[in-house]
Parts: sequence; structure tokens; C-alpha cells
Amino acid sequence: MRRTTTITGLSLAAALALSACGGQQDRSGGESGADESSCDAGQGRLNIATGNSTGVYYVVGGGLAKLVNDKTDLQATSAETGASVQNIQQVVSGDYDAGFSLADTASDAVAGKGDFKDKKADVSTLGRIYSNYTHVVVSKKSGINSVKDFKGKTISTGSPKSGTEVIANRLIETSGLDLKDVKRQRLDLTKTVDGMKDGSIDGLVWSGGLPTPAITDLFTSMGDDVEFVDVTPQLGKMQELNEVYEESTIPKATYDLDADVKTIAVPNVIVVRNDMPDNVACAITKLMIDEKDALAQVHPAAKEIEPETMKETGPIPLHPGSERALEETK
Repeated sequence: MRRTTTITGLSLAAALALSACGGQQDRSGGESGADESSCDAGQGRLNIATGNSTGVYYVVGGGLAKLVNDKTDLQATSAETGASVQNIQQVVSGDYDAGFSLADTASDAVAGKGDFKDKKADVSTLGRIYSNYTHVVVSKKSGINSVKDFKGKTISTGSPKSGTEVIANRLIETSGLDLKDVKRQRLDLTKTVDGMKDGSIDGLVWSGGLPTPAITDLFTSMGDDVEFVDVTPQLGKMQELNEVYEESTIPKATYDLDADVKTIAVPNVIVVRNDMPDNVACAITKLMIDEKDALAQVHPAAKEIEPETMKETGPIPLHPGSERALEETK
């Protein structure tokens, strides 16, 4: 696993070379110079909202931006953000053209629920890309054996307006606790891991691809002083809140653990506005399929990208351009 992490780090440096922070300046819409019925990206800008710098969104998003720059006439950038909720809000507002999101957050957005109550988002998706795995990691000396044991403990629930925060709050509430029962710290992953190391945080909730570099660092640094908590007993209640939650497993080799960890997984999607030109959506979707191996070199989570599973977006509508790209790959 250390070897994988090293390769990922080197690939990331290359992948982010052409990526930079920034909002949308010239929309990739309207005047791309390409026929919307084609799968030619045309010209313009594509700004991608990712997530925390130590998370998988940031790594894969940087890799995707580099591929767009290398393989199309679009000028792509990627930016570190607070992730899912913030990404969708800023895609809707026009600050970004595309954003990574957990499927539960995206389905809330199109339904006008949760953080998007009474504010349905006019968005669709380029497709399901890979799964996020819920990491609930605690200090062994904290005495936490279940989410219900979070009561009175200091727990990092992720960055404000992130998909991690949505899941963390739902885990707390479905355990029978009130949010005020927990000393919640709304921290990004870097600060979260630092807090675990210095003992100021008892546990964390994180939703990310496998492996997440910062979680690798945590287990490398703290070893047997930290452990995973199984949250699958709450799956049924979580599915009552949103149908996209699934039972899955974090293989023990991911973080050099003694045993596999049962957990709750959530699909990831890339969200765009519905007014993205069909040709642009088609081109980016086809690029992810054709260059899957290159993305997987940036981060192994991208190995999960497959045309058939990309269509499995549940209640989130698939952009017509992406639908065409996936039909043409048959």
C-alpha cells in the first residue's frame, strides 16, 4: 500500500500541473464552436469543483482536468473546495461547470430536500464514477464502539457543506442521538487527522474513495492506537433517508489492517448544469471511459469507472450528452 500511495503522489503532481483554483469565467456552453449533436468538446473553459486537498475528489479531479487539457481543445482547471453540497451550489450559481458529489447529496439537490430544501437544483450528471466508503475511525482509548458512543465525544464530521458532513449527521441521528449530543468539529480532513494525532479529537467520519491518502497517513502514524467502527447496523435507517446507500467492505489491504471492515458506501457522480451543451457532456463522458487507465494511474478509485455502472445514477438524471456517449460505447 505504501507503494501505491507513492505512485499516487507522483501522479498527482503531474496531474495538477495544469490545474488551478478559480471560478467559471467563460462558460463552456453556447459558443464552443462544435455541433451539439457531435461528441466534439469544441473550445471554451471547463472549471471543475473537487474537494479537500487530501481527499480523492481532489486527486481524480486534477487528473481529469489534465486529461481534458491534453485530449480536447477545452481549457480545464480544478479547484479545492468543501465538496458535495458546496460543489452543487456553485455549479448551479455558475462558479463552476462541473463538480464532484456524493449521490445522496445530488439526489437531495434534484428533489429539493436536505440542504436543498425548497431549492431544487437544475442539475444532471455525467454519470456514476466510483464509490465513496464511509470511514468511521476512532481512538481506541476513546471507548467508542458504535456511533451511539459518540455522545459527549469530540468528533470531526467533515468540512462544512461537504457530503461527509451530510453522512456524519445522518449517522448520528439514525443512531438515536441528537446532533447536540456530540461535540462536532466541522474540520477538513487535514485538520481532522492532525487532531486525531494530537488527541484533541476522539473520532472522525470521512466519506472517500479507496485509499484516501490522509487516512493512510493516520494509520501509518498511529497504527494500533486507532480503529474502524462498523456502521452497517444503521444501514436500514440510512436507506430510509436516501435509497443510494449500500453495504460494502473496505478491504484490509487498503490501510494494512488486520481484517476487512464492513461499511456503508455511496456512489459518486459528477454534477453539471442541465444547460451544459450536449457535445461537451458527451466528450467528457467519453474521455473518462477511453482514458480510464490514465485516471486510474492518478488514483486507483478510477478503476471502478465502467460504461454500464456510469448509467446507474438512480434518482439523479443523466445528462443527455452523457447518455448518448454511453449508448455509443456499447
